[in-house]
Amino acid sequence: MSTKKTEHTIANEAVAGADQLIGEFKALMADAEALIKATEDHPGEVVHSIRNKALETIAGAKESLSGLEGTLTDKAKVVAESADDFVHRNPWEAIGVAAGLGLLIGLFIRRR
Repeated sequence: MSTKKTEHTIANEAVAGADQLIGEFKALMADAEALIKATEDHPGEVVHSIRNKALETIAGAKESLSGLEGTLTDKAKVVAESADDFVHRNPWEAIGVAAGLGLLIGLFIRRR
């Protein structure tokens, strides 16, 4: 029971991490868009063309991010379910892998 709970916790953390990364990227795009719009009062054709091109690029990135967000979330859920199934079918192997990874991480941390 605790293994199942742990796997679900890990899966939820992976999905939350992906959501946080996407949220930070959206915030970055919003900040860039605000910065570009702040240059609207600057005269000059060169600044105007660069600003328009940057706004078009941001709009394209937003569309791509929307599609990627759904795909990434779906894939994270599939991976989490696969890991959960593996742990339920092979609990001792999962414990061995976790112990081995813990040992390696401990050795790397100790060397610092």
